[in-house]
Amino acid sequence: MPLAATGELVVRTAEARTAVAAFNVITLEHVEAVIAGAESAGAPVVLQVSQNAVKFRQGRLLPLARAATAAAERALVPVALHLDHVRSDELLRQAPEAGFSSVMYDASHLPYEENLAATRAAADWAHAQGLWIEAELGEIGGKNGEPPRDAHAPGARTDPGEARAFVADSGVDALAVAIGSSHAMTTRTAALDHDLLKRLAASLGVPLVLHGSSGVPDAELRAAVQGGIAKVNVGTALNIAMTGAIREFLTAGPDVVDSRKYLGAGREAMARTVAGLIGVLRG
Repeated sequence: MPLAATGELVVRTAEARTAVAAFNVITLEHVEAVIAGAESAGAPVVLQVSQNAVKFRQGRLLPLARAATAAAERALVPVALHLDHVRSDELLRQAPEAGFSSVMYDASHLPYEENLAATRAAADWAHAQGLWIEAELGEIGGKNGEPPRDAHAPGARTDPGEARAFVADSGVDALAVAIGSSHAMTTRTAALDHDLLKRLAASLGVPLVLHGSSGVPDAELRAAVQGGIAKVNVGTALNIAMTGAIREFLTAGPDVVDSRKYLGAGREAMARTVAGLIGVLRG
């Protein structure tokens, strides 16, 4: 089927009180596994390509994007392409031609006013191209004399008032919020701030996105979806599944040299992880 639009998937799932799962892909095996897992679960899915993944692919977006598009068009469920954590305006401007319907523009490393100005410019350009755009705030202001904390730190929290102003002034379509998860977690031990999520959902008026979801336990994910999270980003969980399966396969068969065998094991493990996580989000 034709590529789906990320914004439409997010809005549709939010109205159904569920969330769309968005998985970061690095290799063709990731792409195939995500689609297979989504088909098994009978649910739409978003394939995310991050700026870091583009860097790994020698700075070239199109090879992975073209492969993802070809796979998505043959999928039995709706599949959208999302360009994730984009800090380069040059990369941002490649999104429409490469088949992406949405971008997450990440100027969170800049001071608030600079983040706002850069995100506003990105949103204006993206909307002119028909792209749905997600963003996030930067450092969270410290309290009682404490220094600011990185928005991705486990203790960081999004301030509802600041977030409301940022959304209104930037014109973005969705906001990634800091409520207790953190990128690259390899243990599922994150505890989310559900009271804060409730306040954010009540005051922002745009879909909310949870980053760093690989470290969030199932019960916490379900509660986050019920609390207003409409898009759930997952990356590390796939890499854990793939690496673990390949390591186990090669430990059992140290003489294997055919990469198809161990990559196949990794792909199957990722597909099971995708199906399982989608099942969690759908309750």
